[in-house]
Amino acid sequence: MSWKNALRQAALRRGYMVSLAQADRDLHQIIDSFRPRDCGHDLIRIGGDRDGGYLVPDDLSGIRACLSPGVSTTADFEIALTRDWSIPCFLADRSVDGPPKGAEAFDFEPKFLGGTDDEAFSRLETWVQRKLGPDTSGDLLLQMDIEGAEYEVIFDTPASVWARFRVVVIEFHNLQSLFDPYGRVVIAAALRKLRQQFTVVHLHPNNNDGIYTAGGIAIPGVLEVTLLRNDRVKPARGALTFPHPLDRDNNQGRPGIALPRAWQ
Repeated sequence: MSWKNALRQAALRRGYMVSLAQADRDLHQIIDSFRPRDCGHDLIRIGGDRDGGYLVPDDLSGIRACLSPGVSTTADFEIALTRDWSIPCFLADRSVDGPPKGAEAFDFEPKFLGGTDDEAFSRLETWVQRKLGPDTSGDLLLQMDIEGAEYEVIFDTPASVWARFRVVVIEFHNLQSLFDPYGRVVIAAALRKLRQQFTVVHLHPNNNDGIYTAGGIAIPGVLEVTLLRNDRVKPARGALTFPHPLDRDNNQGRPGIALPRAWQ
């Protein structure tokens, strides 16, 4: 079945009575919204040369703390932040018994990040308040890899909390859902909320997943997205290069994948 026929049937099942032409325009508009721009800062790599290393703007001076949900078994990014920038890191992940090797002294909570507060889950707003108290001075950094729950967290977290973060690194999962009308609505709304306060400054496809193609459109299944708060963005200095010289494959045992041209 062609992508357009699949889209038509999915749209009819869910009651999304949009034309195929409009659906195609919507999809391209979302991809356009993901495209990064030069933020006036050099990008630096923090962490190792595989999964757990990320590119962020060289604008970390004065950041008060990093919150890192979904840390799993790798804390190269957080260890480097603490060692090289003296930024304390707060870790959370219920899928593991404790902090990763080398991060045993870090603050760690056995919780998932989500849209509720209970024994297993914590909201981002609650976590920030619990760890940093009522003092809202000092910018924060968020590195979030929570296996698809990022959409719930984005919607649940109020703008006042997002405004506290200077740099945000989010791994977006299941982006092939952009081929589905409901998935397209959810992902577009999440990105639209973030872009009210942030600028996309870097994209990197995670090669633990692949590239999904339909109707001539290529979509990475998992995409690392780095954002910088709008007030920290400086005038652009020129065109971006893809891949960035500091980009590395997340899984060096699998074939590398390139960011599709339409996303650049």
